[in-house]
Amino acid sequence: MTRIDHDKERERLAAAYAAMSELELANLAQDQRSLTEDALNALESELSKRGIPFERQDLTIADDPDVKLIAVRRFRDLPEALVAKGMLDSAGVKCFLSDENTVRMDWLWSNALGGVRLWVREDDLPDATSLLSSEYSNDADSKDAEK
Repeated sequence: MTRIDHDKERERLAAAYAAMSELELANLAQDQRSLTEDALNALESELSKRGIPFERQDLTIADDPDVKLIAVRRFRDLPEALVAKGMLDSAGVKCFLSDENTVRMDWLWSNALGGVRLWVREDDLPDATSLLSSEYSNDADSKDAEK
């Protein structure tokens, strides 16, 4: 098994974040859940260098630390994952995506990672499954065909 050299990883991340625009860094800061501790530290350091305020988010999905999470679905493409997450968020189902930033940075990694995963609490699984199984097409032809 390969061990991570955290010093090299922090240097790599620092170089990557230094090359990013402020908008890209802001997007990363908004989605801290998918970042490792090394990535969070490198992001905080880069934002500090630029004089941009950074506040770490509470990354717990529930008040109970023993809550069990289930990957309800995997997506090869990020836009599909974001639509599904938006559907669950709007219905009040707490959820989050994993590996989305990696896929966002280089979509070819999606196959290697097994796609972007959408996670929900075990208690919310029936509601999430029901919501995600419904048709959410905005295709005008399908609406006209029903009439």
